[in-house]
Parts: sequence; C-alpha cells; structure tokens
Amino acid sequence: MALDQQTLDRLKIDRNTRAGSSGSWKWGAWILVAVVLIGISLFWFRSGRVLGSTPELATLVVREETGAETGGHTVLNASGYVTPRREATVSAKMTGKVIEVMVEEGKRVEANQILARLDPSNLTVSRKLAEAQMNSARVGLKEVQAQLKEAQLRYERSKRLQVDRITSTAEVDRSEADYKALEARLEHQAMEVVVATRTVEVWDQQLEDTVIRAPFAGIVTAKNAQPGEVISPMSAGGFTRTGICTLVDMTSLEIEVEVNESYLNRVTPGQRVDATLDAYTDWKIPAHVIAIIPTADRQKATVKVRVGFDALDPRILPQMGVKVGFRSPETVSSSPSVPAAPRKLIPRAAILEKDGKQIVWRVQGGKLERRAVTAKVTPSGELDVIAGLSDGDRLVLDPPATLIDGASVRVR
Repeated sequence: MALDQQTLDRLKIDRNTRAGSSGSWKWGAWILVAVVLIGISLFWFRSGRVLGSTPELATLVVREETGAETGGHTVLNASGYVTPRREATVSAKMTGKVIEVMVEEGKRVEANQILARLDPSNLTVSRKLAEAQMNSARVGLKEVQAQLKEAQLRYERSKRLQVDRITSTAEVDRSEADYKALEARLEHQAMEVVVATRTVEVWDQQLEDTVIRAPFAGIVTAKNAQPGEVISPMSAGGFTRTGICTLVDMTSLEIEVEVNESYLNRVTPGQRVDATLDAYTDWKIPAHVIAIIPTADRQKATVKVRVGFDALDPRILPQMGVKVGFRSPETVSSSPSVPAAPRKLIPRAAILEKDGKQIVWRVQGGKLERRAVTAKVTPSGELDVIAGLSDGDRLVLDPPATLIDGASVRVR
C-alpha cells in the first residue's frame, strides 16, 4: 500500500531538533561540573585556612602556687612603688678628674670592687715630697743622737775631773747644760720624724681615695660620669659631677605605699599583702607589712607603709609601679605547720563557657586540644582550676571561636 506524502513526512527525523537538544545537555553538564569544582575549592580553601595554616596565638603556662593561703578578703587597696632600702650614688672623697670608669649600667659589683679611678699625678708628687721630708727628719735624728752621745761623754768626764779638782764647777755645769739640751733636741727630732711619717700616711690615704670602690654589693643602675670629667663630693655647679654611678642593693627591695589616714586602722604590722606589679598584672606576689612609718603628711593626709616581699624575683625592679591589697587576718588553716594545698591560677581570658561547661584550649606539640575544666573564682578575680589541668600546661589566651580541635598553631 502506497503511503501518501504527509505520512512520509511524519516518519522523517528532524536532525536540527536533535542537535539542539544535545548541545543544551552538554552546556548543562559543564555548568554542573564547574559548580562542583567551585564548591570543592571553597571547601578545601576554608579547610586549609582553618586546619592547614598555623595561626599565632598568645598563650600562658599554668603554674602551681604553694604557700600560706589566706582565706581573708581584701580590706584595703593602695598603690605605690618598689624602692630599694640600700641605694647610693657612689662618689669620691675629694675633687678630681676621672681617668677610668670600670662599670656599666646593669653590671653587678661586689663590695669593695673598684668602680673608677681619679687622676693621682698631683698627689703622687706631694707624697714624694713628704717622703723626702721624712727621710731628712730621720737623718737629723741620727745626727742629734751622735751629738747627744758626745755631750754625755763630756759631762761624765767633767764630773770626774771635778772630783780630782782639775776642772771648775762652771765647766761641769756647762757640759751638763749641753747634755740636757741635746736630750730635749733628740726628743723633738724624734717627734719630727713621727710628724713626717704621718704626713706620708696622709698622702698615701689621699692616693687611695683616688680609687673609688663599691660600698656594698649591688647592681649599677646609672652611670653618671665619664673619663675626663671632674667629680666632687659636693655640688660645685657648672660641669662638675657629684658621683660616678648609682648602686642599688637588689636584696633590699621593698614596696612603699601611702595610705590615707582614714583607713590606717585597717593596716597592722605583719599583715598579709597581695602585691601586683603594673608590668605583670597576672602575677600575685605574696608580701607582708614591715612597718608603719610613725608620721603623717599633713598636706596629703597620708601615712607611709613599708611592705616587704616574701621572696624576691629578678623581674622585680626598682621604681616599678605596684598595687597592693591588704588582707584580713583570717587564715584557712589554724595551724601554721599545715601547708596549704597548691593552687593553679589562670586568668579569665583563658577560659570559655559553652553549654554550661568551662572549656580551655591546651597547646601540646603545636596542636590544639579542647579540654573541659572545673574552676572557681578567687577573691583576686582569677580562676583556681580544681580539675582538668596540670602544672606546666600551656593554654591559649582569648581563644577565638574558629579554633578546631587538632589544628596546628604557633605559640606567641
């Protein structure tokens, strides 16, 4: 049966329509692949930024603190400065020109160690003159001794001749007078030798004074003179210096605070004190009241109080600003022989609160580790970690919210 032309046209394949559908499908596939690749790139970029990079974080090391723990609260806060009890501007006993300075700032010196030397040239000449005068006096003493011996022999001879009536009484009296006069002269000449010897000793002492020594052991905090300058024990104006250096005995450091008269009844000798240096705000230094200076400043209405450190530390330096908190006398333990339990104090900036739990980020081997802890707030505002940390653990300060357990970090 023959098919008409319309039926044949229906059976014909439209190639243009097929090609257009195939092209659209290919474009859609490419777009899908591009979206997947972009998503993978973004994922790996974010993952690499969080896990692959090594951000630098501020950290602190947990340290256990032991000692007498006071259970009393702070009854008074004050501020002051670290002051040395022994501090001296080392100078010379005389005015002179500096020829050598043997110290620098920050150098430790021992007692009687040489710090500087003055020009001794004029003193050396004067000492040689005094020595020559001493030698001359000694020679004169020998001369008078010889004359005295001769006068003694004449006097004894004249007395024997007087017995035999060979010489007159006047001759005996004259020889006796000469003998006694030489005796007095010998005594005077002996004193001249002593005076000359003492004069030499005086010049020796002045030569020794040109060598400036440390009066006590300590640290040089200021160098006040250079070679070629003139120093004097008293202010002479102009360019004359009054000292070689400033010496501080670091074992005599203490705190000096001024307490208002109205609150002086809250301070007693021996009272426990918490000291905090302005340079180390997270470091509580145990201290105690040494003495209350028994006088007041009428203009400021304050009284000075001396506070001593229980233990000194190299970080404590003279003239540092310090804040102190005077504690109430109550203590946790009634028996001083029972030691207080060690405490692990950390600042609030090292801990996070998440879902009612206390969380810290611990750094171990350059990796982050999330750890749950139990801590309580102390009267000083710090956190005392009861469980979850050990002595020597390194914690992140102010941890950002993007930290991931196991990520690599660098310690600042």
